[in-house]
Amino acid sequence: MIDEIPEKFLKGRGVSNNPASRFDDLERLRVSDGWDLEEEEITYLQTELIPEFPKTIISRNKSPDIPFQQSINPYKGCEHGCVYCFARPSHSYLGLSPGLDFETKIFYKPEAAKLLKAELSRKNYNCKPIALGINTDAYQPAEKNLKITRSLLEVLSKFNHPVSIVTKSSRILRDLDILAPMAEKRLVNVMVSITTLDKQIARIMEPRASSPINRLSVLKAMSDNHIPCGVLFSPIIPAVNDTELEAIFSASSENGATMAGYVLIRLPYELTKMFSRWLLDYFPDRKKKVLSLIKQCREGELYRPQFGKRMTGTGPYSEMLRLRFVSSCKRHNFNRRNRETNLNVDLFSAKNQQLNLLL
Repeated sequence: MIDEIPEKFLKGRGVSNNPASRFDDLERLRVSDGWDLEEEEITYLQTELIPEFPKTIISRNKSPDIPFQQSINPYKGCEHGCVYCFARPSHSYLGLSPGLDFETKIFYKPEAAKLLKAELSRKNYNCKPIALGINTDAYQPAEKNLKITRSLLEVLSKFNHPVSIVTKSSRILRDLDILAPMAEKRLVNVMVSITTLDKQIARIMEPRASSPINRLSVLKAMSDNHIPCGVLFSPIIPAVNDTELEAIFSASSENGATMAGYVLIRLPYELTKMFSRWLLDYFPDRKKKVLSLIKQCREGELYRPQFGKRMTGTGPYSEMLRLRFVSSCKRHNFNRRNRETNLNVDLFSAKNQQLNLLL
């Protein structure tokens, strides 16, 4: 009988293989042929940056589950390598795997700023806050040199256009010179995604993202520069990081966060098997419990994408999380709606649209 060979752990990567996408007819499986020959192990995999030239840059949605209608993703794929990332299956549309391909084949949009300027200059453009970096992290490692996110912020700033940013990276601190002046006009807020305060768990869940302590330092820097900021506990993984909600919110509050949110882990398409395999590799003793609790929140399945339920789930466990979230928000005065946290759309006008002549 031929036995399946465990995948090799790759340093700095969230997963160790390239599972077939849901559109592939065939699936590769590493097996032992009985010869047991030692093969050279691949311990490092270089990231490939691929330019992409879309015709538009702003994506629009009508989902009732998310607090924005417009978003921009400067990149496709994400080198942070978060094993749980709901966006991994999107790489399948490119003919690539949601596994290692998602974190090593990064598509970037060199004309993003040019496209944004053109869209904002249209006479019929309706100004609504833009969410920056949703299916990818706008401040992933490639941003250090490519500076696409920075170029987008420069355009948004000149047009007085409001923007909301979600990131796991301390690289955002580079752009304080743009963000701080925007904050004075109520044109920006920043949510820092923190999933754990345990650096060991962070290292295996999100290997190339900033460490938990560095993410807390981002909140501190944002607060010190009077930029409205908050913490996003996303995703909550039952029996892995769920016990940390109160500690994460407390640490975030101490570092200046005034807003908070959470999302229960989502496992669409190929991610279901990938996450199960990750649990087997790193938390074999908890795998059954973790998957059982997720199913309890998803009406007996590992994922159900219904509007109104997909972000927080249903059932007793989900309700317990909700109550803990509400209690923690009250304790730290999170999410108090006020003038400072509401983004301002009034400064964007037809006059600002003419700024393209000067940019």
